[in-house]
Amino acid sequence: MIQTAYKETYRPQFHFTPKTNWTNDPNGLIYYKGEYHLFFQHNPFGINWGNMTWGHAVSPDLVHWKQLPHAIHPDELGTIFSGSGVVDYNNTAGFQTGDEAVLVVFYTSAGSHAPEKVPFTQSIAYSNDRGRSWTKYEGNPVIEHIVASNRDPKVIWHEPTQKWVMTLFLDGNDFTFFGSTNLKEWEHLSDIKIPDGECPDIFELPVDGDPENTKWVFWGAGGKYYVGDFDGTIFTPDGESQRADYGANFYAAQTWSDIPDSDGRRIQIAWMNGSNPPEMPFNQQMSFPCVLTLRTTPEGICMYREPVAEIENIHDYTHAWSNVTLNPDENLLAGLTGELFDIRAEIELNDASAVGFNIRGQDVRYNVAEKQLTFLERSGPLAPQDGKIQLQILVDRISIEAFGNAGALSMTSYFLPDLENADIGIYAEGGSATLVSLKVHELKSSWV
Repeated sequence: MIQTAYKETYRPQFHFTPKTNWTNDPNGLIYYKGEYHLFFQHNPFGINWGNMTWGHAVSPDLVHWKQLPHAIHPDELGTIFSGSGVVDYNNTAGFQTGDEAVLVVFYTSAGSHAPEKVPFTQSIAYSNDRGRSWTKYEGNPVIEHIVASNRDPKVIWHEPTQKWVMTLFLDGNDFTFFGSTNLKEWEHLSDIKIPDGECPDIFELPVDGDPENTKWVFWGAGGKYYVGDFDGTIFTPDGESQRADYGANFYAAQTWSDIPDSDGRRIQIAWMNGSNPPEMPFNQQMSFPCVLTLRTTPEGICMYREPVAEIENIHDYTHAWSNVTLNPDENLLAGLTGELFDIRAEIELNDASAVGFNIRGQDVRYNVAEKQLTFLERSGPLAPQDGKIQLQILVDRISIEAFGNAGALSMTSYFLPDLENADIGIYAEGGSATLVSLKVHELKSSWV
């Protein structure tokens, strides 16, 4: 039975939202014993930003979420700003008290909001019961104030040097690295200038799936990333930054730690920053989780983003076509209506000047000459491959996320639907195209 709190008109049905109030950055993303932990910036007391506290939810599959009680609450060091989390399997910090491995999270104590107006510092908390209760480290802060509103600690384990590494946003374009063997005592390693704001992330990925050929990615809040090398002390970019998402509402993305090697995926989720839908008890939502890969392209090594396969856990009825000619003024989807879809298409462009989908009054349009996909006033580059393009489009009640050519293009945007228009259509202009394959999967609510 659908929970009453998740039946509202504009409530996303497979994107995470808290039951009530404001939310923003994803925090502390940890995988442990079959559960994906999602912490998030949350205001327990209002619909707008403020009173920052770590909300908490868990999922077995990145689709079905259960919200738990708040994890980290404000204290004398300040409200609780963004950060990260790890599983301390080797108990390097000495926090473990039972049979469960200890979960450790790192967050910014946003001191300027404390009664005494203390400066921003970095703190930790830990859990010995799979994240159900949290204890703040008595020695907080573990990193004292450095400059300005230094914040957003991202911590990883660096296997070659056998130490924990933290990257921290300082101010402007300045970031820094720290190292530790016990998560409590940190030494400065290096500094770097990366012009893409706050909320850093850093991780290693194989190139073209080859575990013998890996590169590191340094990520900033604005959705740009650098490919380069990291020796445990210094990150060296290979070149200029690249853009990961071309939509209007994609910010502060982070990736999960401690996903098993047997899985091997690097999974990312972002805050979809935008306008609050009218008369709703919640404000803001998360993007749908995506798998990140690095692939060699004519432009160099680039990141690809594709929705996790677990979206199939809520597939319902599927409408399918193959090798069908799509002529101008024809709509193969005439009569199809709905709110929730996973649309997957491979289109041979042939003589068409444009192809696209009409989704509840929104035009998701590919311009053949410009080699661009455009919707909701944003455009992104998508070059045909052997005269074809591939699209995957996730449609929720107030969002459209489009992915082109197996994740070469990613676009994440809000929209406010016309409640009287639930039509879905497909079209070609200027000439015919061929639908090599089209599958329109109707989706079930993840809150059922």
